[in-house]
Amino acid sequence: MTGSNLSATICGEELILLSEKAIYWPARKTMLIADLHIGKVQHFRRHGIAVPGMAEQNNLWRLSGILQKWKPEVLIFMGDLFHSAMNAAWPVFADFLAGIEKTEFILVKGNHDILPAATFETGGLKVLEQLETGPFLLTHLPEESDLYNLHGHIHPGVSLRGKGRQSLRLPCFHFAERYGILPSFGDFTGMYVIRPKAGDQVFVISDREVMKM
Repeated sequence: MTGSNLSATICGEELILLSEKAIYWPARKTMLIADLHIGKVQHFRRHGIAVPGMAEQNNLWRLSGILQKWKPEVLIFMGDLFHSAMNAAWPVFADFLAGIEKTEFILVKGNHDILPAATFETGGLKVLEQLETGPFLLTHLPEESDLYNLHGHIHPGVSLRGKGRQSLRLPCFHFAERYGILPSFGDFTGMYVIRPKAGDQVFVISDREVMKM
């Protein structure tokens, strides 16, 4: 099941903001995903912290759904693909990638991607520190650049308040003048409430729908 998406123009390029918390770039037939954090559930369980196992499965279901729908030629994981040292989640994920045909997988490394590069490469991923493509510099951590920096790491969200002091935190896409931040794709990753400046574009993801604030 897919939700309602929204198109945004950034640096003259159309980017389709998906309710599944990813970006599809039609001109390059490329999917962008940040902060999947595969293996985080197993990491916490190994340290005695009870975490629902469905959080990991939900990630793969959503990823499988957008791959089947959009059929990107390239999928770029913008860091923190795998949360920790090797655990049982990695071979499951590697098998998942092996079953996807006609898509090139690229990992722009994040601070949590501590597995050896050879492990990622054996799993079918090309590993880079950063990637310049079109008007964009793709990184995990924010970087100063003459190009427009699309990155992850922050897990951006907004806090919405209603009547009766109700409040709700929701993930978002945040586009400022010189950079854009992708929401965390993975479940169970936390969220940082951003404070956008005048002129910034913020797109909130709510009930499987992307809405511009």
